[in-house]
Amino acid sequence: MANFKLHNPYEPAGDQPKAIEALSKALSKGMRYQTLLGVTGSGKTFTMANVIAEHDRPTLVLAHNKTLAAQLAQEYREFFPENAVHYFVSYYDYYQPEAYIAHSDTYIEKEAMINAEIDRLRHAATQALLTRKDVIIVASVSAIYGLGSPEQYEKVHVKIQKGEEENRAALIRKLINIYFERTTADLEPGQLRAIGNALEFMPVNERALYRVSFDIDRVASIEQLDPVSRAKVAEPESIFVFPAKHFVTNEEERERALKDIKEELDLQLAKFKREEKPLEHERLKRRTLHDIALIRELGYTNGIENYSRHFDGRKPGEAPYTLLDYFKRCDKDFLTIIDESHVTIPQIGGMFAGDRSRKDNLVEYGFRLPSARDNRPLTFDEFETRVGQSLYTSATPGNYELEHSKRPEGQVVEQIIRPTGLIDPELVIRGVVEKDAYKGQVANFIEEAVKTIENGGRALATTLTKQMAEDLSDFLKKRGMKAEYLHSDVKTIDRIDILTKFRKGEFDILVGVNLLREGLDLPEVELVGILDADKEGFLRSETSLIQTIGRAARNVLGRVILYADVMTGSLEKAIGETNRRREIQLAYNKEHGITPKTIKKEIKDIAESMRSEHQKTVGDLLALDKLAYKDDPEAFIKAKREEMAEAVERLDFETAAIIRDELYELEGNGPKAKKSRKRKLLS
Repeated sequence: MANFKLHNPYEPAGDQPKAIEALSKALSKGMRYQTLLGVTGSGKTFTMANVIAEHDRPTLVLAHNKTLAAQLAQEYREFFPENAVHYFVSYYDYYQPEAYIAHSDTYIEKEAMINAEIDRLRHAATQALLTRKDVIIVASVSAIYGLGSPEQYEKVHVKIQKGEEENRAALIRKLINIYFERTTADLEPGQLRAIGNALEFMPVNERALYRVSFDIDRVASIEQLDPVSRAKVAEPESIFVFPAKHFVTNEEERERALKDIKEELDLQLAKFKREEKPLEHERLKRRTLHDIALIRELGYTNGIENYSRHFDGRKPGEAPYTLLDYFKRCDKDFLTIIDESHVTIPQIGGMFAGDRSRKDNLVEYGFRLPSARDNRPLTFDEFETRVGQSLYTSATPGNYELEHSKRPEGQVVEQIIRPTGLIDPELVIRGVVEKDAYKGQVANFIEEAVKTIENGGRALATTLTKQMAEDLSDFLKKRGMKAEYLHSDVKTIDRIDILTKFRKGEFDILVGVNLLREGLDLPEVELVGILDADKEGFLRSETSLIQTIGRAARNVLGRVILYADVMTGSLEKAIGETNRRREIQLAYNKEHGITPKTIKKEIKDIAESMRSEHQKTVGDLLALDKLAYKDDPEAFIKAKREEMAEAVERLDFETAAIIRDELYELEGNGPKAKKSRKRKLLS
């Protein structure tokens, strides 16, 4: 049994007890599809935590963006502090896929910037699934992308046991065979170094350094060390070391795969010859033979994932291994929760078609073999067959969830009444009636935001485009207001940092696009301004409007201003549904004598687990040194440069790198400052 232990900070209330009972009974009966229609602020995550605890099964929680996934992971960790709750999202901070644009004859090479800390969290998630049952993984749609065989990943792990017969050279070879890299510098995850008669390495799944000492041909001791201070943390009797990469292939399998790749190349070259395509023939021949040579000599080549079908031994068209296969290996009867399902379900369904269109061009023009098409996300049908009992949660369920949940093997459970007694926010429409009564939507929003901020609250503004969000944020700053913008171009960790600072009151107004809609828990928000609310479309549909309105539903003073010159069908429906929910909650409050209270939620840095030790140290130093820098910037910078030079002289490169990155930020050369300058230049 998984043995989930729910840390219950409060008893279920409002509609929660009824929802927990209905969902749990249906799961026990084997019901396949269930939808929890829960309004914003009704505690859907707490309801799901109770269901998980009752059924004691490994659980996959899918979210539609990294920020929401991080927030959910933090909440589930608080509910299950004794169990394994992990975060699994794409490890790219920046990703430009390989592509070919035929009409302009433009080839775009793949570019990627991998976040090592998120990669570590991915390994921690998969290793938890292979070693225990009490696991909750909160994932983005990265869960449906190729990951490598769980069987191979598990099979080639290395066990190190104190007292066993083993010598240093043999252990180094074993670790290199599972993709560890040897270095003589400071260790990073997935690296090892030999020091005297000892071996030190850093696994990819945890922030820890291990030192294995040898007595001739025997393991004398195993020590777990703090990676920064090198203080001894523990002295385990044995440890299991998993591969440094998820794609694992032994030498025999690699040779078989290379033979298959060569055979496929010959077939495709013959096809191009028949079709009289000499350019495509020569291009494919050179690229593929170059890749084969690199894989044979180095075990890797840029774009190796395009040959994944051959390495996995899959048939043409067969689905790739994904995180779902790791779940099935953990427990075939795992539970799937799809959060904000009205957005997440269409996102899952749309991944395959976009990827296939791009790959077809690469294959047709000789940049890739046809098997590259099989390095892909799952189709929606494949996803459905790989998950079992599913729970969809949303304040505005989509057609898919409702249709499936209304079948005999499904049900819809409503969670309208909030335990806090909070009512859906007051709605104010500006423009339709009062066309001449205000000076414009931005001017009016500023006026209303000032009142809110003076009252100690925060404000959100939602725009239609990223550029509008950035421009409005800059405009507000010029007016002396503390504002920031948030959209999908902002890096994962930076997004979470911005939300944390917003909740702490380091700035008062957050401007964004659709990232301000689903699931974000911001109880300090008293005012939401929806600009251009009458522009019918995806961002101003009934569903989007209801979700955006919900951002003010966690505060007793919450109100929403809809700026619209005309009353659209989406506006009428969103206003009608909001008022219906207000009436239900008001009636419940009156019957039970409840006085609504703003949700009180501890402010935690949910990005903390995603930062490296280096980033944390730089951040801590910045916080300490900012005052000294402001007092005398030139003297401070000079002293710091001398300190950095001294660190280099004594070969303390880690300290030197920390001081260097601190100076980058203080002098305006850090990543955030560079991005800001780039944006200004582009505009």
